Amino acid sequence: MAALRPPRSVSSRDSSDGSERLDGAGSWDALEWTKIEPVTRSVSHVNSEFLLEAERVIEEGHGVVLVNRDEAGTLFVTNFRLLFLSDGTRNIVPLGTIPLATIEKFNKMAVKSQSAPRQNDRSPSRRLLQIIGKDMRIIVFGFRPRTKQRRVIFDALLRCAKPARIWDLYAFTCGPSKFSKPNSKVRLLNEYFRLLGKGSHCASVSMVEEGSFTLSNDLWRISNTNSNYTVCSSYPFALIVPKSISDEEVIQASTFRARCRIPVVSWCHPGTGAVLARSAQPLVGLMMNMRSNADEKLVASLCTQLVDGKGSRRKLYIADARPRKNALANGAMGGGSESSSNYFHSEIVFFGIDNIHAMRESFARLRDYLDTHGAASSDGMSSFLRHGGSTWGGGNLSSMSASVSTLGDSGWLIHVQSVLAGSAWIAARIALESASVLVHCSDGWDRTSQLVSLANLMLDPYYRTFAGFQALVEKDWLAFGHPFSDRIGMPSVSGTSFDLTRQSSTGNLSSSPVRQSSGSFTLQTSNTSHAQNNYSPIFLQWVDCVSQLLRMYPFAFEFSSTFLVDFLDCVLSCRFGNFLCNSEKEREKCGIYEACGCLWAYFADLRSLEGSSHAHYNLFYDPFKHNGPIFPPAAALAPTLWPQFHLRWACPSESQAGELEAESRSMAIKFSELQKAKEAAEMKAKEYSVAMETLMAELRNEKRLSSSTMNLAQRASKESAAIKRAILSLGCRVNYTSNGDCTVDVESNPTGSHEKSIQSPPRKESDGTMERDDNPDLSVSVTVVSDDVSSSPLGQVCETLCPLRTRDGSCQWPSAGCAQLGSQFVGLKANFDAFDHLSIYDSYFELTENLDM
Repeated sequence: MAALRPPRSVSSRDSSDGSERLDGAGSWDALEWTKIEPVTRSVSHVNSEFLLEAERVIEEGHGVVLVNRDEAGTLFVTNFRLLFLSDGTRNIVPLGTIPLATIEKFNKMAVKSQSAPRQNDRSPSRRLLQIIGKDMRIIVFGFRPRTKQRRVIFDALLRCAKPARIWDLYAFTCGPSKFSKPNSKVRLLNEYFRLLGKGSHCASVSMVEEGSFTLSNDLWRISNTNSNYTVCSSYPFALIVPKSISDEEVIQASTFRARCRIPVVSWCHPGTGAVLARSAQPLVGLMMNMRSNADEKLVASLCTQLVDGKGSRRKLYIADARPRKNALANGAMGGGSESSSNYFHSEIVFFGIDNIHAMRESFARLRDYLDTHGAASSDGMSSFLRHGGSTWGGGNLSSMSASVSTLGDSGWLIHVQSVLAGSAWIAARIALESASVLVHCSDGWDRTSQLVSLANLMLDPYYRTFAGFQALVEKDWLAFGHPFSDRIGMPSVSGTSFDLTRQSSTGNLSSSPVRQSSGSFTLQTSNTSHAQNNYSPIFLQWVDCVSQLLRMYPFAFEFSSTFLVDFLDCVLSCRFGNFLCNSEKEREKCGIYEACGCLWAYFADLRSLEGSSHAHYNLFYDPFKHNGPIFPPAAALAPTLWPQFHLRWACPSESQAGELEAESRSMAIKFSELQKAKEAAEMKAKEYSVAMETLMAELRNEKRLSSSTMNLAQRASKESAAIKRAILSLGCRVNYTSNGDCTVDVESNPTGSHEKSIQSPPRKESDGTMERDDNPDLSVSVTVVSDDVSSSPLGQVCETLCPLRTRDGSCQWPSAGCAQLGSQFVGLKANFDAFDHLSIYDSYFELTENLDM
């Protein structure tokens, strides 16, 4: 496996020239698949330079023209995308680069060019290939006539864009890489624990395998009755049901709901006990007279008692997402809607949201409108120049109004408004009335998922964070069985896939190829219409609704509009395995999470590289400003086009509605850098302050030591002066040498009084005789060499006068005071009379006389 390249911070949406640099092989860290690094070699030798991990080139065509921009280049078909490389800039053109799974359909078209009347029959027609994407873009490539390049590219698209098996998708080819994620069942259980107020519990794989996750609170419990998907194959393995309902009653109730999708709890209000539940339509039959006691008991259990102390039961609203006439029509096929007389304390409400077929047609009309009136259409002509500018009025205000009304005719914004209004109504009933709401449509996996998840987003601020948004999508879309394979148009486990439409048409190049009708004909396979009926942009519409809420409440969401665009791109591209298959059971059967990469781990890795400055973070997010439910009023539910998604291909300049956000992000980054610099400076200043305090403490200590030393020096000086005076009073003279030696000379008494001479002890010769020095003037010289004797002048005087020192310089009187404190030598501070009568001298002379005798 190729080594991963370092991530790039450049996004294709930030490119002003519409092109990107080539990115290296294995670049999983690049979100856009239109990133390649510049090349200097010929195109035929650089295939491996810009391919993603495990991506390989199937076919390539040279001299191809991207009609939208009138730009020549080379067109590659890989096992993951259709890639267009410009010949002029050697860069990938984002508009001409689209993942194969994002292609809704592609057509071969032949258009005759404008020419002189006489040459009309001989002029070659342009060979065009039209690519219609699920992400609002229409691309047209032009090929040189009399070549087989268009057929080669077209056949390659037929083989790769609609694989027969799910295992042929790129998500399985590239493998999980480093973007793996823990078991999705564990994450679902952790979300259930949070809803039941059991957040202290942590789910594990062993808990899932053993089935020991059946926790409960006072009202609700987690049931494992569907652990093997025997009750409902499109429901998750764990369900939240009323605590008063047994598993046997759950199984009985499942037979009365379409596809066995029984009423189960999706969200619990932590304070009031109100719940938001979901299910499929009841099977009441054509006469609307079929009933089920188990189902009625299960629904009635959602109406728990209010916490008002009166013991009254809360009201139950049954919200049918369909128009009333559609619900009645479903009765002919065994379905239908509930009767309020059969369900205790309930009220039935119809939201009137159209089905998947109306949404698909509305989306196609919106895409055609944007291509027609965009700045650059698929025919390469500006909308300002087409038909003399009549599409934008041509100076005629009525024509301009007519073109703008075409947007309303698409019906897309009306559908978005209906979903928003229904979700806001549900959230208000739960939060303001403390009522419980049961939501369903026909099968309970399209409009029901839209309403329930959007109401959850309004009610619970946790779902407006990155972690909560992931938990919401995994719970109400993936776990509860929204058929992503069918709605996106990818193969399912059974092997059926969405067959792409093949069309051919002829006409005049003066008008857009998309709008060619004259002489056109369509070739379709036998099962195309069936597959077309399953495809519908339901999930895309829900993300559009989320973007509308983000526009209305910019402080309430942790993620940005850029995150939603990137999120949709990854879902539509099928680059990761999270949104493959139609149910949790099918994903488990295919081993999706073990074989494919995880979109959530990929996004988390991208955000971790840049922190809060990443484009996915909402700069204006304030968790304390909207820390509760949000209820958009009816006046605010007027949706507009989502510029970052709807206009990015048809009106690239106008789609940069996030320029202000980008500028704010740049300022926030600079502010963050300044903040970090400020914090670093403050830390440095704090370190300097601590160092200064330490130095000041040391300085104060030194001052104390210096003061103490000065006091000791003064004291020693005074004692030395006193000793010197005492010695001088004895008639002695004290001399100090430069090396620290002290010499004391004792002279005879000049007054002629009785003399006592101090003689040195007799010296013992080698023959054992004693020799005495009879010098009348005693002169004693002492050099201080011992380390344990004080080196002060006072100590030196003591050593000079001490008669008990041995020849080797040791003291024979270690316990005396002079051996401990030289400044307190006995007799040095006494007067002369006291010094003359010391017993030490008497005993000394007695010892001397005995020796003489």
